[in-house]
Amino acid sequence: MNPQQTNPQKIVLFGESQLASLAHFYLTHDSPHEVVAFTVDADYRKSDSYEGLPLVDFESVQEHYPPGEFAMFLPISFKQMSHLRRSKLEAAKEKGYAIISYVSSKATTWPDLNVGENCFIFEDNTIQPFVTIGDNCVLWSGNHIGHHTTIGNHVFITSQVVISGACTIHDHAFFGVNATIRDETIIGEATLVGMGALITRDTEPYSIHLGAKGKVARGKSVNLDSISHKSGG
Repeated sequence: MNPQQTNPQKIVLFGESQLASLAHFYLTHDSPHEVVAFTVDADYRKSDSYEGLPLVDFESVQEHYPPGEFAMFLPISFKQMSHLRRSKLEAAKEKGYAIISYVSSKATTWPDLNVGENCFIFEDNTIQPFVTIGDNCVLWSGNHIGHHTTIGNHVFITSQVVISGACTIHDHAFFGVNATIRDETIIGEATLVGMGALITRDTEPYSIHLGAKGKVARGKSVNLDSISHKSGG
């Protein structure tokens, strides 16, 4: 488990969005951390405050909240197959910030769970023994992650997704609502698994799988401008 989960920190949250608002709520009510401010790129900052706390430019955040005194959490969406979230995480680390993760106390986990940094794991996730979750992953509520499964970095899992035992999920994969993955399946890098798709065999990197039969769609996932609601976004 990421030690930042239990070591109290003063937190600067990235974002001025519903996801940032949710992160503020969860960290306030279900973590030892204290959210003290928000930050966002200057071009997108709409005011000087958000959720009643200071909102500062990301470009100069370290001048207001020095990395040696404050940690950061970056709850950013799946846009660009989570490459945007990855780039902001890397930028925060370059500034010297420690990055926390959040795992809901209402998730079912076991003591051997290994979670990387900047993960956002919501309530009602059932995560079985011998699971490893990499950096910068989001697991929305109500998923099943089977035993001996390895999840890479920058993965986004929406809700009610079943990933069966001993699967390998490579970086930047996305799973829409109610997707199901057969046991011992390898999900290639940046695979997009649409809402309700059933995956029974290994997937190719950047592939798109839609519908109940997991039909492979044309094109590459990274070329999509955004993920539609039909994919569970």
